Amino acid sequence: MQSKRVDPRPLRALRLGVGSAVALALSFSLALPLPFLAPMLTLFLLVMRNQSLPLKGGLALAAVVALTTSCGLLVTPLLQYYPFSGVLIIALSLFGCFRYALRGGNNLLSTFMVIGLTMIAAAGASSFELALLVIEALIKSVLITTLAVMLSHWLFPEPAGLPGQQAPSQSTPEQASWIALRAALVVMPSFLMALIDPASYMPLIMKSVTLGQQVCITSSKNAGREVIGSTLLGGLLAVVFWTLLSILPHIWLFFILTLFFVLMIARRLYQLVPNNLSASFWLNAATTMIILLGQSVQDSASGKDVYSAFAIRMGLFTAVTLYACAAIYLIDNRRMRRRKYPLAGLTP
Repeated sequence: MQSKRVDPRPLRALRLGVGSAVALALSFSLALPLPFLAPMLTLFLLVMRNQSLPLKGGLALAAVVALTTSCGLLVTPLLQYYPFSGVLIIALSLFGCFRYALRGGNNLLSTFMVIGLTMIAAAGASSFELALLVIEALIKSVLITTLAVMLSHWLFPEPAGLPGQQAPSQSTPEQASWIALRAALVVMPSFLMALIDPASYMPLIMKSVTLGQQVCITSSKNAGREVIGSTLLGGLLAVVFWTLLSILPHIWLFFILTLFFVLMIARRLYQLVPNNLSASFWLNAATTMIILLGQSVQDSASGKDVYSAFAIRMGLFTAVTLYACAAIYLIDNRRMRRRKYPLAGLTP
């Protein structure tokens, strides 16, 4: 008599909630420069893979992050002395990173390359010390992510006997090029804005990177719902979260609320609560919520007007999201026209 297979989705949802909450609590307790990075990376890592990350693997990942993100420093002199050439190299490099992932490459490595080429290059164009600070924050965030992932897998291990995780399907060369083009176009405006004021627009870069990842798996048919809807939902959840946190601003309440909200999202991401939305929708909503909350907490600690800063940041997020949606439609329409009229550009 065959034993009944255990449904792993409840454990994965708990793992996602606990891991994200632990990473967030550690980041803010240690006062990292960019405390929203660790919970974001934890979300990505736990959703991308169901296997635990060993300590050696985490240290190796931190070394890879140091190498990949440092690539942004190589472009810094070009951005300072030959800005047009530097921006063009960044755009081509982003295209190559997204295309590499779409052709079956390591998606996590591609994500870190995109972060390095945008955040580090923008920070380095302003100040070399700021670029080193961002690299340090990324490496520390990866180490915290490793601890959070190991702890969540130890508390909620994957059931034995499950089939291995399927490798993501590869796109055709033509399809990968078109999708990588629109993903690079989504990230570039935020990068250009960050060149003006890197410290203020770092959260916008991270938002655009998540949007770039999302548009890689989103078609023009559901772009409005997937891209715009998830961003607006993330902003709404951040408002509710901040209202509850304002009752008792304490790290333990921050931890508990993060656990509750991420669990609520994870149940829908893993279809424990049936819905017609994709996993990327819920992942983007969760990352948007965490970025907005992380910046609001930092604004409050530094004495800034939290509500006006939140309104400005949410407005920028919405504008970037609308631009991403427009890029999806324009690129896909261009692609369809080329398929329908392949020689249209050659007619006299």
